[in-house]
Amino acid sequence: MKIRDAIEIIRPVNCIMGSLTVIIGILNTRTGVDTFLLVITLILGILTYFFIAGSGMIINDIYDFNSGIDVINRPNRPIPSGRITVPQAKFLFFLMSGIGIIFSIIHSLIFTLGFLNIILALFFAFMGWAYSAWGKKQGFIGNIIVGISFSIGLIYGAVLNSSIVPTYIYFFFLTSFFLLLSREIVKGCEDIEGDKKEGVKTLAIKFGIKKSIFISIVFDTCAIIFFILPLFTDIINPMFFFISMIFGLIVVIHALISSFHKNLNKKDFKKISLSLKIGAFFGLITFILASLF
Repeated sequence: MKIRDAIEIIRPVNCIMGSLTVIIGILNTRTGVDTFLLVITLILGILTYFFIAGSGMIINDIYDFNSGIDVINRPNRPIPSGRITVPQAKFLFFLMSGIGIIFSIIHSLIFTLGFLNIILALFFAFMGWAYSAWGKKQGFIGNIIVGISFSIGLIYGAVLNSSIVPTYIYFFFLTSFFLLLSREIVKGCEDIEGDKKEGVKTLAIKFGIKKSIFISIVFDTCAIIFFILPLFTDIINPMFFFISMIFGLIVVIHALISSFHKNLNKKDFKKISLSLKIGAFFGLITFILASLF
C-alpha cells in the first residue's frame, strides 16, 4: 500500500470540508477564550474530525467493494483497482478512527472537558460505520445519517469551548441537517433507476417522486426557518450573518421554487441538488462570518 493510495481512499478534500463545521462551532463559542488555547482547540478539534471522517470514507469503500458496487461503477478506486487490499483498508480504518478518538481523549484531558466530546467522537465514528454497513441501503434512514454525520461537527466544535451549547449552534445544526436531508432526497429522485437495481429503499422508490419532492420541500422550508432564527439569538456578529445569509437564502429559495415545477426530470433534479449544495456552502460561510468580531 502506497502513501498516495492511502491518502486517496480517505478523500482528504471531503474531510477538510467537513472540518469546517468544527471550526464554525469553535469560533462561534470562542468569546472569552484565550487566543493560544483557541488555536490548540482548533488544531485538536480539526484533527479529531479529519481522522474519524477519513475512517468513514474507508469503511464506505470496503462495503461498496464487497457488495460489488465499486467494481462496476468505480473500478479505479484504490480497493477495486487492487492498489489497496481489503485487509489493508480495514487496518487503515481502525487506525484512522483510533487516532481520531485518541485526539478527542487528549483534548478532553488537556482542557478537562469531561466525556462529552469523547462521546460525540465515538458517536461520529459509529455513524460512519452504520451508514456503510446498513444505512445506505435503507434510503431515508441513510439520508438522516448523512445529515447528522456532516452536521455533528458544529455541536462537537461548540462543546470544546463550552459545556452549555448556545441555542444558535443548534439552529446551525438543524439548518445544515435539514438542507442535507432535502438534498439527499432529491438525489434519490435523480438516481431512482440505479437505486432500484441496487435495492436501495429511497423515498422516491417507496412513495414516488411527487411525494418525495413534497417532503424535500418541507425540509427545505425547515432549513430556511432555522437559518433565519439565529438572528434572534446572541450570535457574535448578527450584521455579517444577515448580509451573508441573504445569498444562501436566494439560492435555497430558488431550489425550493424549482421543486414546485411539474414534470421534473433527471436534469431538473440535478440542478436542484446543485443549488442546495451551493446553498449549504453559503450557509457554512454565513456561520463562519457570524463568529467575526
